[in-house]
Amino acid sequence: MRRLLFILLILGVIGGAALWFVALPQWVTVEPIGFYSPNLANGRAMFLAGGCSSCHATPRQNDPLHLGGGLALKSPFGTFYPPNISQHPRDGIGAFTELEFINALLKGVSPDGQHYFPAFPYTSYQRMTLSDVRDLFVYLKTLPPVEGRAPAHELSFPFNIREGVGLWKLLFLDGEPFRADPSRTPEWNRGAYLVEGPGHCAECHSPRNLLGGIVHAKRFTGGPNPAGKGLIPDITQSEDGLASWSEDDIYKALTSGKSPDGDTLGSSMAEIVRNIAQLSEQGRKAMAVYIKSLPGAGAKPKP
Repeated sequence: MRRLLFILLILGVIGGAALWFVALPQWVTVEPIGFYSPNLANGRAMFLAGGCSSCHATPRQNDPLHLGGGLALKSPFGTFYPPNISQHPRDGIGAFTELEFINALLKGVSPDGQHYFPAFPYTSYQRMTLSDVRDLFVYLKTLPPVEGRAPAHELSFPFNIREGVGLWKLLFLDGEPFRADPSRTPEWNRGAYLVEGPGHCAECHSPRNLLGGIVHAKRFTGGPNPAGKGLIPDITQSEDGLASWSEDDIYKALTSGKSPDGDTLGSSMAEIVRNIAQLSEQGRKAMAVYIKSLPGAGAKPKP
């Protein structure tokens, strides 16, 4: 029995060490980073598509480029406070190198090697192209620095342990970039990229499991509001979703914030539409084409 216990102890130590090793942050290496001529207009488009100001603009002020962070994002795991992403060298990301920024968006890893919590939607941003991420970095460099840091996250144990996020990533961060579907039109593929990547629409419009990962079989079918009040709507072609909406209806909603029956899209969607409405007409139409193609996946989720 003593020998068996010793063997089990050794196996436990080995298993723990293996888990620790596989949960270490994964990095984008320096190899793909070479000379690049940035496209500032595209960087702004990525900023708008990503809704960066919706989470990172300082609350209770009207400038969407005042990126001091601090908006309270409530969830079943606690309250997250998006950080300052202005160009302030101490309180924001002004001291980030390009490679550090790329690792933040694509790998969810901070410059000091810590895992970012997945309230930062890098599970979607990982689909972005390297050039789009680099353009976004250059665009952010043009915005003003803002002094002050956001409050620390208020998370309960064990969700406040960042090392555990490494295990979460093994389940929900696949590291795969967006891949175009050659059987679809260029417009559909552009819409798919914007919706699935920088737009990260599935992050809000999908139900989640007990670990906070998206239930892939029900992507875009809506789910409980993380803040605890009401539902995030289904945007698939189910009867509870957008089956009765045309592509033009969706395009107009993304442009004006109005539904086909004249209602105003409310809650956080109003702010998101203010960003998307500034994208090119081609971009908004492509998003509408892709959203209209999303298949329904069953009954409406319960509150």
